[in-house]
Amino acid sequence: MAPQLEKALHLIDEAHAQDPKKVTIDGQEVPYELHYAQQMTWYLERRSPDASDPLKIAIRAQHFRRWEVPRDSYPMTRIGYHSWRTFLKKRQAQLVAPIMEECGFSAEDTQKTMALIEKQGLREGDKDTQALEDIACLVFLDDQFEAFEKTLDEDKIIKILQKTWVKMSPEGHKMALELHMSQRCQELVGKALGA
Repeated sequence: MAPQLEKALHLIDEAHAQDPKKVTIDGQEVPYELHYAQQMTWYLERRSPDASDPLKIAIRAQHFRRWEVPRDSYPMTRIGYHSWRTFLKKRQAQLVAPIMEECGFSAEDTQKTMALIEKQGLREGDKDTQALEDIACLVFLDDQFEAFEKTLDEDKIIKILQKTWVKMSPEGHKMALELHMSQRCQELVGKALGA
């Protein structure tokens, strides 16, 4: 790994380590956003092993300092949720740019990373943005879905799964179908896909 990439990832992880929310992983308490970032990187290594540095940084910084803007700081409505997400993407991109500059990345690489964090180019078929979207969906399905599905009724969960599926590429679909899920989660995915 190039020294500038290693330094950027280290600085991003230092920020993630400040997340006050903790999860227990293999018996150890870990800041949630650090865990999330590590999961994102783990899936990137499987989905796109030859990823560019901008994609590696965008993946690691996907939720950069997200805990500082809690969901309940916006109205608990669909519009509120989308406004919150839009604000976070822009904020996260802006916060990561100075880290990249400090680490010696070019303005072009910094702009590309910012565009990826903001998920620009997804509808236009940008392959790196699609990889990021696939990975975010895989982490949701693998790491968050089981707890999440218990909070909503089945119809709503199925709709969320269908929306998640539409965002993914065929490669993302293949990886998602290979995930180890609980029986209940497998049933919900089957219903969402019409199986």
